[in-house]
Amino acid sequence: MRSKAQLSLTHIHLPRDQHPARAGRTLLPDFCLTSMSKLIAVLGPTNTGKTHYALERMLAYRSGMIGLPLRLLAREIYDKVVEKKGEAAVALVTGEERIWPESARYFICTVEAMPMSREVDFMAVDEIQLATDPDRGHVFTHRILNARGLHETLLLGSEPMREVLFELGLDVDTNHRERFSELMYVGPRKITKLPKRSAIVAFSADEVYAIAELLKRQRGGAAVVMGALSPRTRNAQVDLYQSGEVDYLVATDAIGMGLNLDVEHIAFASRSKFDGRRRRQLTPAEAGQIAGRAGRFRTDGTFGETGDCPPFEDDTVIRIETHNFESVQQIQWRNYELSYRSIERLLQTLTKPSGSPILRHTPDALDEATLRRMAMDTDVTTATTTGARVKRLWDLCCLPDFRRTGVEGHLRVVQALWSQLHDPDARLSCEWMERALSRLRSTEGDIDVLQTRLAAIRTWTYAANRSDWVQNAEIWRG
Repeated sequence: MRSKAQLSLTHIHLPRDQHPARAGRTLLPDFCLTSMSKLIAVLGPTNTGKTHYALERMLAYRSGMIGLPLRLLAREIYDKVVEKKGEAAVALVTGEERIWPESARYFICTVEAMPMSREVDFMAVDEIQLATDPDRGHVFTHRILNARGLHETLLLGSEPMREVLFELGLDVDTNHRERFSELMYVGPRKITKLPKRSAIVAFSADEVYAIAELLKRQRGGAAVVMGALSPRTRNAQVDLYQSGEVDYLVATDAIGMGLNLDVEHIAFASRSKFDGRRRRQLTPAEAGQIAGRAGRFRTDGTFGETGDCPPFEDDTVIRIETHNFESVQQIQWRNYELSYRSIERLLQTLTKPSGSPILRHTPDALDEATLRRMAMDTDVTTATTTGARVKRLWDLCCLPDFRRTGVEGHLRVVQALWSQLHDPDARLSCEWMERALSRLRSTEGDIDVLQTRLAAIRTWTYAANRSDWVQNAEIWRG
């Protein structure tokens, strides 16, 4: 009998014509068959080395690109590739950070920021199960269907994506990878009784900082990792934890998306999150993605609850320990062949159906909802009379909602930008940017106020990476 180590390195390929899901399925139109490059789906739970494997494959080629789910992870991977290939050969492309040397051959990107027109030998898309996400899912689906390297493409994700990939009619082989270590549920523990090298996961800034303050008083300190932190701040916090200067990490669910940390125990301070629309319970697969960050390489990991978090149900525990989750049946989709002849025509093309029950259009996407609200304003419709102006309006609606304020809050930000930028030749002046940022420089206020300012800074960082939005954009990036 083979050992677990041997199993974890075994590539199990299932050719598409041998997969049971192929029987009776309806092939999609040819829009998803975009390349003759070898297409492989590398599937499995956390701690299987999927991303590491993709990097090894990419660096074996003269050029490559990888799309990642978080800017924090993109920055981590960028630093690793720079160590091996040098700064001149590597680009970092995210909504808030852009390092793109002219000689760049390797592109480390967030999935949304992948420069799809760039031809590379190798392509990879990480965490493809996010194709089910109501807001971002359509972007991951687009990359699954269309992102191709000239010679090799890897789709990295969880095992529940296997069936839907075959149902999509993709000419894909699958490579299953076993987890390197065991994951075990150990039940609830008080925060002050958690073992060293623990990560406590919470779902609000208030909760994160309250837990960090408690650990500082009771256990000597903790590092904090949240998606809202700048790359420099986040790296300093990670170094604080990784160096052993502190033994505890307090994080949001961003920790579940591939951040590589030496964590041995995951403690859930909550099992519900605000997803941009409502507060809801984590699905077993989402909980498993987070819990799976416990245990690095051959070191086994544990998970449980702390604080007021209710205990996991027995069925959920079994699912997480065995990495056995329900197969994905549908993923989010959007038509990317858009018309900008008018706002009405743009909305019509945005809502064009896929023609497949597998590809689900989501009318609740924030950018589309914001566009509909903007289209109700007569000032907007009167001023938006050309294709270029419609395109500009749509670009503004696609601004990420860093503040997580929902449609109403996001609408106000877009309206303020549109008032200055509805003409495609217009730019935000240095004076306008200075006024907007001057309100964010104060360090007074409670955690909520400071967190709101941090989120607003991310908005202006995103804007500064749009040379077609901001005057002297290079200066503002600096």
